[in-house]
Order: sequence, then structure tokens, then C-alpha cells
Amino acid sequence: MFRVSLAFAVTIQSPKVALVLLIVQQQQNRTMPLAREDSMCGRFNVIDSAEVMALLRHLGITLYPDFRFTPDAAPGSTISIVRQTHDERLVSDATWWLMLDPATLKPNYKYASFNSRSDKLDTARALAYKPYRESRCVIPASAFIEGLGDGKTYHKLRRPNDAIAFGGVYREWVNHDTGETALSASIITLPPPDNQRWLQAIHPKSIPLMLPDDQPTVDAWLDPANQDVAQFNELLKPKIRLKLIATPIGKVSKWNEIGPDEEVPAD
Repeated sequence: MFRVSLAFAVTIQSPKVALVLLIVQQQQNRTMPLAREDSMCGRFNVIDSAEVMALLRHLGITLYPDFRFTPDAAPGSTISIVRQTHDERLVSDATWWLMLDPATLKPNYKYASFNSRSDKLDTARALAYKPYRESRCVIPASAFIEGLGDGKTYHKLRRPNDAIAFGGVYREWVNHDTGETALSASIITLPPPDNQRWLQAIHPKSIPLMLPDDQPTVDAWLDPANQDVAQFNELLKPKIRLKLIATPIGKVSKWNEIGPDEEVPAD
């Protein structure tokens, strides 16, 4: 529990939508945004499980003492990302919000940047343009939540027997007054797939980028020297590449299941 000393609403304008965030100032003088519950991929979890361990090994991570497991990651929170520097794969902490305030190294709430839209990745002035070419990452997850947009229909989505490797981008930040450094990250989102189950019952506007299991794709994605992003065009096509299990839930923050599992087949 935390004591709220200040609360106010901030409206963020984008070309098509206005995303309203409620921002609270916590007792430790830290801020945490509460994204709209029907926003795309606005919640995920990472459970200490054999599936997550297998994914980390697949990503080339054998030691992970500082890896963050969390039952409920929300935008603005600290998450674990897998990245590559030269020939070394690392697990690093990152703020799940790509645009930080350079002075405080905390989320800049002027920009809703916990997700990066794929149709903006080739726009030179977009936040994710340079990171997409120079600093891609993988964000491990056990499951994520999607909302239909009606304020009451939510599903937890997971793979049947594997963890999820979200395709993401990250940025490195330096406070030039103090020398303090920080990383930030976001999940790439795609247009909605041509899948009626997804469109009608889960989320009609978009789908997160989930990387396939094949090693060459993962290696190419993580290699910072690999800046020929045209090779990823197929990855950015909207489709369900991996079989998923959808489970209805009640309250997003509680992840409470209220219905049976249903398979969402791969396209």
C-alpha cells in the first residue's frame, strides 16, 4: 500500500486518440502511471517458471540473478529486458516507457510510449526510429492482458507451454549533471490480425509483436550491428504466429480468471 498525496489527470494527444492517464505521487516520491485498461498490451506478468527459464536459455542467458519476476507489470514500472552489446547478451533493468525525462530519468508523460507502433518505425522523427535500428531487445513475459474496449471484457493471453518473447526497443539515457544512467523500453505493436476471434473478442485495434522461436530470427533481432531492418518486414505483418490460450478475467490488476480457457490458433 502507498499513501497518495497528489492525483491529477493528464491528457496525451496522439494523431487519432487521446490517452488519459491518472498519475499519482507515491510516498517514496516516485510516480507510476495507470494506463487505460483497454490500451494495447498495457499489462503483462513474468512468473518464475520452467517456461521463462527455457526462454532465457534460448536467448543465450545462463545467469540471471537480477532478473525481475513480477505478477503484474504496468506501464512505467521497472522490467527486465534482454539485450545485446557487441557479442554479449545481458539482462538489464529498464523502465517500461520509452521516453524518459533526461533530468529525472523518469517517464515523460507527455508521450504515451510504453508501446511503439510498427507503422511509425520508419518515420524519422518517431521515438522508436533510431532504437529500432540500433537497440532492439526482447521483453520476456509469461502472459499479457488485452481489453476489448468495452470496459468489461478482458482476456489473459499466454502460450500453452512456452513463455512469450515480445519484440521491443530500448534507449539508453544519461543525466549529464549527475552521470546517472538508465534504460527505457517499449513493446512493438502491430495492426490487428485478420483473425475474427481476435478482432471480435480480444482486441480489435492491434496485437503485440511476439517473436517466433527460431534462433536465426532471435539472433538477428538482438544484434545491434544488424541495422538492415528491411529483413524484419515479414515480422511486422499483422498475424498470430504462435498459438495462444485466452482466458477471461475480471479485474485487470488482479488477473482473476472468470471463465474457461479457449484456444486462439496461429494464422
